Amino acid sequence: MASYIAKRLLLMVPLIIGITLITFLVVHLPPGGPVEVETEMSMKASAQARENLKKLYGLDKPLHEQYFDWLKRLVTLDFGTSFVDGKPVIKKIGERIPVTLEINILSLIIIFAIAIPIGVIAATRQYSLFDKLSTIFVFVGFSTPTFWLALLCMILFGVTLGLLPISGIRSIDASQMGTVERLLDHLKHLIMPVTLSAFGGIAGLSRYSRSSMLEVIRQDYIRTARAKGLAESTVLSRHALRNALMPVVTILGLSVPGLIGGAVIFETIFAIPGMGQLFFSSAMARDYPTIMGVLVIGAVLTLIGNLLADISYALIDPRIRVSKE
Repeated sequence: MASYIAKRLLLMVPLIIGITLITFLVVHLPPGGPVEVETEMSMKASAQARENLKKLYGLDKPLHEQYFDWLKRLVTLDFGTSFVDGKPVIKKIGERIPVTLEINILSLIIIFAIAIPIGVIAATRQYSLFDKLSTIFVFVGFSTPTFWLALLCMILFGVTLGLLPISGIRSIDASQMGTVERLLDHLKHLIMPVTLSAFGGIAGLSRYSRSSMLEVIRQDYIRTARAKGLAESTVLSRHALRNALMPVVTILGLSVPGLIGGAVIFETIFAIPGMGQLFFSSAMARDYPTIMGVLVIGAVLTLIGNLLADISYALIDPRIRVSKE
């Protein structure tokens, strides 16, 4: 297992290089760069001033030279400095990433804790009222735009009922609160973004869990286990569920990019100072170093999520563990 993990970590290096190359080219494709964004509202900005800004940012070099210069800095974990405020990109990301990770991890926990039981119960009680209601929930979850649902929840729970805050991750007077009050205030701010972030994932993963469980419980070894007189709970938990979790783990690992991408929407709507909001504001300002930094961190988190999914295979299925060793 250790050698397998080491090989996967080594394979991440060329993958990350390929991702950064494509991303770097795509980021520079839209018309209008940081110089144009900074000088378009200033009538006094001369052509020489624009050239000086390009030279300062290193944008006067050919695109391939810019990429290799950036890649050399990346090796030393130097993401450069922001074009907007001159701060080191790694510092800006370090200030924002804990919030994004907190929301995404809580969302994954909720998705895993709710979706799998719903899928298992729906599969074991096929065509029951619960199965039909869960199917309706899945269709609603897939068809409802999350940003629209977020706005509705803000109006209902935040404005109309006044139960939950609608922006930020803490109140303005949080510094004057006690430890318990500050924690409760933080949790109240997280309820809506975390719940809405997990909503679509619960709908999708519960359906995958149901399909996988239905396929497994129809296998011959499940019939054999029942024929031996084992309790239905034992058959489902020991024999069916572990095998049914294999494709579910795959989907769970692949859901990491969706959660990171969704952070851009939720953090912008709820004014949460995370990586998603940082990426959006940086994209609007054509802040290339910050955009690349956020995308590289997102790519690394996605690859780590896929690696954890593969490791989970070995923990669920001993046959995979033996073959890798």
